[in-house]
Amino acid sequence: MVEEILEYFQNKKWFRDRIEHIEEIPAKRARYSQEKVDFPAPIQDYLEKQNIKLYTHQYKTLKEVRKGNNVIITTPTASGKTLSFTLPVIEDLTINKNDTALYIYPTKALANDQLKSLLNIDKECELGIYPEKYDGDTPKSKRPEIKQKSRLVITNPYELHYILPWHEQWRRFFENIKYVIIDEAHQYRGVFGSNMALLIRRLKRICKHYGSEPQFIISTATLANPQEFGEKLTGLESKIVDENGSPSGKKYFILFNPYAIESKSPSTHSDTLRLFNTFIENDFQTICFEISRKMAEVTALNSKEHFEKTLPQICDKITAYRAGYTVEERKKIEDQLKEGKLKGVVTTNALELGINIGSLDSVIISGYPGTLISTWQQAGRAGRKNQQSIITMVAFQNPLDQYFMKHPEVFFNKTHEHAIIDLNNQQILRGHLKCAAYELPLKFGEMDSFGFDDEGIVFDEISEMENEGILKFRNNQWHYSDMELLKQDKSPNFEVNLSDVISEPYKVFNGNRFLEDMNEKQAFREAHENAVLIHNGETYIVREMDIKNKRIYVKKQDLKYYTQTIKEVDVKNLKKEKEKKLGDVTLCYGRLTVTEKYDRYNIMKFNKISSSKKLNLPPLEFKTKGLWFTIPYYIKEMLEEYLVTDSKFKDVFMGCLQGVENVLISVAPFHVMCDTYDLGGVSKNMHQDTLNATIFIYDGFEGGVGLTDKAYTLFEDIIKMAYELIRDCECESGCPACIYSSQNQTDDKHLNKEGTLLILKQLYETVHNSKK
Repeated sequence: MVEEILEYFQNKKWFRDRIEHIEEIPAKRARYSQEKVDFPAPIQDYLEKQNIKLYTHQYKTLKEVRKGNNVIITTPTASGKTLSFTLPVIEDLTINKNDTALYIYPTKALANDQLKSLLNIDKECELGIYPEKYDGDTPKSKRPEIKQKSRLVITNPYELHYILPWHEQWRRFFENIKYVIIDEAHQYRGVFGSNMALLIRRLKRICKHYGSEPQFIISTATLANPQEFGEKLTGLESKIVDENGSPSGKKYFILFNPYAIESKSPSTHSDTLRLFNTFIENDFQTICFEISRKMAEVTALNSKEHFEKTLPQICDKITAYRAGYTVEERKKIEDQLKEGKLKGVVTTNALELGINIGSLDSVIISGYPGTLISTWQQAGRAGRKNQQSIITMVAFQNPLDQYFMKHPEVFFNKTHEHAIIDLNNQQILRGHLKCAAYELPLKFGEMDSFGFDDEGIVFDEISEMENEGILKFRNNQWHYSDMELLKQDKSPNFEVNLSDVISEPYKVFNGNRFLEDMNEKQAFREAHENAVLIHNGETYIVREMDIKNKRIYVKKQDLKYYTQTIKEVDVKNLKKEKEKKLGDVTLCYGRLTVTEKYDRYNIMKFNKISSSKKLNLPPLEFKTKGLWFTIPYYIKEMLEEYLVTDSKFKDVFMGCLQGVENVLISVAPFHVMCDTYDLGGVSKNMHQDTLNATIFIYDGFEGGVGLTDKAYTLFEDIIKMAYELIRDCECESGCPACIYSSQNQTDDKHLNKEGTLLILKQLYETVHNSKK
């Protein structure tokens, strides 16, 4: 079936012209453990009844856990990681009748899916573990029974954050806790990862208080740095299990480029729809990953309209799936997919993680998802076990998507990204120290348990909070004493947002109806007065932005335009922490202060500027970390000699620097697992501290979260990719696929592709010659 549709694509000019590359990924046979493994009788009977034999990585996990080691399992999607960590847990809980285990999942949907599986095992084997889910949806009437009876509790980080202050109610559970399972751990990176790492340290602290020291089993998608990542997440030495023994069918991975040929109106969305319909018409059960909730709905709707005219009986077998649907709606779609009742589902990344939906024939990925991990998670939804399948990634006209179209060898051969957890953000530390002190008084001997290399930083934060009256020192311990919160009967946990550095968000309202939360940068960028805000596929106009009270008021309105903010950026107070010489370039990394001024916005119609309006917003200033380098003077002289232009050279040079900055920010996420909006940048003809033309790239968060620190380490690879991207782009003077800002927040009028390429070529040559 797969070969037939590939032949069909090759015979049809429309498809053939847009296919840049087809990668054949060979089938892989299962590798089973040859060791005899004995389990308690109920579990042994269950495995035999289900005809389950252990793959090599499942056996190795069991072996390491039985030895008492902490374990990091890093194997591909659909390789049986869940059974890897569940077998040793239920084995122990069967033998030791008081032991307990905590499973932590990043989403409720995953928790629900896992609960179903564990309840089935518990019932089939009559184990008496009583697995239960404990989160915001758990009925109050059921909660006391879970605390008193359940030996395996499934939760998420947000709920755990609120459980810890009430640890005395969980005494039985924490006194006997033997295992903590962290599944889909690659989700915990950047700000979320830093918060999660400190949350785990608070959990370990509570466990120690009750005399327990649980083993940690981490399950993650394939990473470039699993050991570093896992040990930063938990603070514990761990054994790696990374040799995958599971089977997989042959896959064909198509790189499909709507921009490969000249066309009046090339469109990723239109081509995605046509591919989706074609696969369904050829009886491929297909899932399509879209970039937004709105596009998931639009593609599903347009597909139904297509089949109403051609195959009306198919219409009821196509649906969208996204966050925002009720639990019942999502479960119905998941079950229908698994049972084969649905032929096509269009989704956001909501179905990316390991919810069990069975095996699919085809996956369409509409636009590079931002990380290789997400790409292969989505691709892994097709062709489980021995089934052949086909994956199609449809490119957008942006730098990374187009780079992969031109360099498939990089896309298919690159080791996965580095997942970054930074434990040096003092703003994040401060919030968790408050929470820890509220949960249990802080002691002198605990300074090193929060993961900071310098214990003095932890002590300094505690001393500062003591001076502010948040903590009080008595009996050789620091007690939480913030009377303002204590009078409200609130814990400091309510002030700590696990998904951000700054805790209190802006709240968006349509009348009295709450729509969503935004962090401050997002609010200034997307929700200033008169901005067009898109929420759940509907457009709103911002009527008021109350900065003092962090409230945004919008009105629903059908609009034919959208808005785009333009910002001015400055950096100052450079404090260099390290530097390295790369040929003629000195790369620096350190602390800096960023000022971002959103001073105007453009009204956009059909992707063109219709008009420009001024904004009167206060500047945002924050301290962060970043990297910077100056441009060698001879490169500036070369530009002045070779560039032919009617504009002032100062403006042209600035446009060239800005082009380099834009492309560095565009390609960095390929090496450092983050979103482009997690990074910021600015270029200066002459900077007051360096006294030279300088390009800065910085972490877009207060205090920094380690992104540019890793980019500093991988700078040679980032420069190489940036140079190749501009060199291979076929446009004449710059386009969204090369030098234009992927964030669309800077003035592009002086951008110059020729000059950008010249700078990058010289930087690439001097940097890489230095390695010889």
